[in-house]
Amino acid sequence: MVSELKLSFSKFEKIVDGIAVIFANADLAVSAETEAALPGVESLVKRAAAADNFKGAALASLDILAPAELPVDRLIVVSLGKTEEIAGTDWVKAGGSVAGKLPASAKAATIVLDIPGGGVTADQAADFSLGARLRTYGFERYKTKKKDEKATKSLALTVLCAHDGHVRKAGKSREAIAEGVNLARDLVNEPPNVLFPEELAKRASKLAELGVEIEVLDEKAMKKLGMGALLGVGQGSRHESRLVVMRWNGAKDADAKPVAFIGKGVTFDTGGISIKPAASMEDMKGDMGGAACVVGLMHALAARKAKVNAIGAIGIVENMPDGDAQRPGDIVTSMSGQTIEIINTDAEGRLVLADVLWYIQDRYKPQFMVNLATLTGAILVALGQEHAGLFSNNDELANRLHSAGQSTGERVWRMPLGPEYDKLIDSRFADMKNTGGRNGGSITAAQFLQRFVNNTPWAHLDIAGTAISAPATETNRSWGSGWGVRLLDRLVEEHYEA
Repeated sequence: MVSELKLSFSKFEKIVDGIAVIFANADLAVSAETEAALPGVESLVKRAAAADNFKGAALASLDILAPAELPVDRLIVVSLGKTEEIAGTDWVKAGGSVAGKLPASAKAATIVLDIPGGGVTADQAADFSLGARLRTYGFERYKTKKKDEKATKSLALTVLCAHDGHVRKAGKSREAIAEGVNLARDLVNEPPNVLFPEELAKRASKLAELGVEIEVLDEKAMKKLGMGALLGVGQGSRHESRLVVMRWNGAKDADAKPVAFIGKGVTFDTGGISIKPAASMEDMKGDMGGAACVVGLMHALAARKAKVNAIGAIGIVENMPDGDAQRPGDIVTSMSGQTIEIINTDAEGRLVLADVLWYIQDRYKPQFMVNLATLTGAILVALGQEHAGLFSNNDELANRLHSAGQSTGERVWRMPLGPEYDKLIDSRFADMKNTGGRNGGSITAAQFLQRFVNNTPWAHLDIAGTAISAPATETNRSWGSGWGVRLLDRLVEEHYEA
């Protein structure tokens, strides 16, 4: 993977050397600008395609080494499919696809971002750059021996396109989003002996460099506030729990109500006394994927100077089985005053979120709250890894999240809530219990969270299937996907920026 990507936009010009990437339709026709950049390229491509029986399906590529009639060392031709399909091109996906087609040894490449029959807009070109940035991410900081010693450490991509003045501005915005996604990926990929609660709080605090206001609550402060649910989860760990609140004040009206995002930050989850099976427990370093997303989102909003007041809050704990650990049968008192019977110490994320949700709605009175959590295995059974589970008490917020998911590819599927499910978490000994049993497990977890939001418009995203061990895509080759940053940034941009 590339450790440093240098991406720039430039006006159309002739390409005189190196690696060139061009686009064609299914019939291998190229645009006039492409032909001008590489005179004679269309006839060469058609001959090479005929010799290779290349069909030109969408995002299929033809790789031509040392083309005799062109000054470049390598020509990569990417088809966008049939003419009628080109208008629907996902340019983020296309950017990732092109970056993936470059040889590992490439140090530089020039891309002619133009299509036959019409130009590429500034936003489409910026989306292309976002896809390239996401695809070239890698996490290899703990490897002392690289698999491919010939792989480049730095890659310079020059994108030739129209609207270069406008595209630079849009490209800066997409760069901020990519940085946010890749920051979230970094946090999820880190090992748990490195990224424990205090360290995650420290890294989130670095957002102060971008103008984000940071408040870190330690255990003493949380105990004073009465956060017994959150503190109970971390009491078996030698690492102290933390609550980090990040505030970005970008709205023109300084007093405008903020939007709020809350993330589950369990830096390692053994299950506590209700200990998990040993197989694949190492994956539980990613049980802070919700918190990672919130940190990445706040980075993106601040870096692109979003015109919104936004709050990001992450509850950070480590769930360990110690002599001081929470037990099944314990009853804890949350900040809301509601009591919770602990049935299973592995249903810990909802306990963390309960106190953070209550704290944020009570203190900041936000327009809405969205929380993200790798909360239940049940959501994987229901939705696999193609959608995150969406639960909400507000149809407008749910619809906006669904729309943002469709446009970014970070898709959500709405799941039910209802009083019948709520009864499953009523406790004989306390106000509620922290699990309602096997049936409807992701739903009863959401019902639990809903008891801590009052009347605030709220959505819960269960990202257990999308945040970690995600399937490889054109834009992601990382175990930690950074899922949710693009989704929520789009939600803010389309509906809440002043």
